[in-house]
Amino acid sequence: MAVSIPDGSAFPEPQDSAVEALHRLTDEIDRSLVELQHARRQAETLLRARHSGRDWREVVGGEARPMVLEKVSGMLGALSTVGGTWRREQVKALASEGVSINQIAALFGVTRQRISALLRERDG
Repeated sequence: MAVSIPDGSAFPEPQDSAVEALHRLTDEIDRSLVELQHARRQAETLLRARHSGRDWREVVGGEARPMVLEKVSGMLGALSTVGGTWRREQVKALASEGVSINQIAALFGVTRQRISALLRERDG
């Protein structure tokens, strides 16, 4: 199967759990971008209400659900979840290619203990 990337090029796609995790991450990023645009418009509505002289109780009390902060928190949680999976799968893929824990730690800018913990999470 060939995959096209945004610059228009296509290449055969290896099938492994890291690729699957990266696809889930890019899908979640796309969803988040749409949701952030909605949240931005909602926040601008709140600003206009406040600038028109309404007090905060009225502004917040009239905010549609889900509220801006609920949307943002949900997106951050979803991104964190799929991002964590992507990170673990990257570490697993690098380790399976023979990259040392110290080298992986240097690539990620974290301690070797953190990489060891990520590898244990995947095994557990």
